[in-house]
Amino acid sequence: MQIKTAAIIGFGAIGCVYGRHLVKYMGDDFAVIAGGKRGDKLRENGIVIDGETLMPKVISPDDNNFKADLIILSVKNYALDSAIEDIENIITPETILLPIFNGIAGREKLAKAFPDNTVFYGLCRTDALRTDGGIICSWEGPIEFGNADNHELSSEVKAVKDLFDAAGVKNKVCTDMQRAVWLKFMRNVSMNQLAAVTGLSYGALRTIPEMSQSVKEIMTEVVNVARGEGIDLRYSDVEECYEIMAASSGDAKPSTLQDVEAGRPLETDIFAGSVIEEGRKAGVATPWNDVIYKLLKIKEASYTKH
Repeated sequence: MQIKTAAIIGFGAIGCVYGRHLVKYMGDDFAVIAGGKRGDKLRENGIVIDGETLMPKVISPDDNNFKADLIILSVKNYALDSAIEDIENIITPETILLPIFNGIAGREKLAKAFPDNTVFYGLCRTDALRTDGGIICSWEGPIEFGNADNHELSSEVKAVKDLFDAAGVKNKVCTDMQRAVWLKFMRNVSMNQLAAVTGLSYGALRTIPEMSQSVKEIMTEVVNVARGEGIDLRYSDVEECYEIMAASSGDAKPSTLQDVEAGRPLETDIFAGSVIEEGRKAGVATPWNDVIYKLLKIKEASYTKH
């Protein structure tokens, strides 16, 4: 199997980091799916990342002329329903879907919407910031992807890995992708949400003991829920994930804090909301996320409803 055509929906700060490699490698065989004013703006001005202007091929969601062997979804979870509608004309029964957005529930929604397609587990870790002058990427981590179990690679996994390797997209196929997704989820639920509530960057993990302790307690809460769901998340992961976050640039801001500062909608339902829901299913208490959920809903309402 070979990936000859590919597309991405969600060509913002994160999608652009990885999509730029595919733009350069695949040319017009790679397309950005964007409609309306967003599509028109991309066609006219392109997008600037790290000082370089990209002019990708842009197709409208109602375009019936471009079919993709691979579609990467890099959207916010609250935009997933519309993204599902927007890729319907680009998808075929053989199209592979690779979500790299946050959360633990979006992949299942995709699989339900497209039951005949291969839908990977996926995630990415990167530090990208949207500025007036364009997108700045200070660190580009790999896209981690695959089926739930990758002890033996399927032909679809091999095909996507071959494409990424050839295009220069950093990537990693994890043996246990469910564990990998929950590990990132644990980081998002802890530092992302607490930063959004407090307005503090990663540097606070090294300078404010109460911030460090709170992040660890929130991660422990996620481990409790994951283990109740049969996911291989371990209490030793808490300290390891904390050390990774504490090693980040002190001025670096988690994406949820960036969303607050930009006045954008938050993914509270996907983060704290998911922990609360899964905790109830597993009979696990989630006091930290119960409180953070309410605080972030209040914060979001303060700038979206006034």
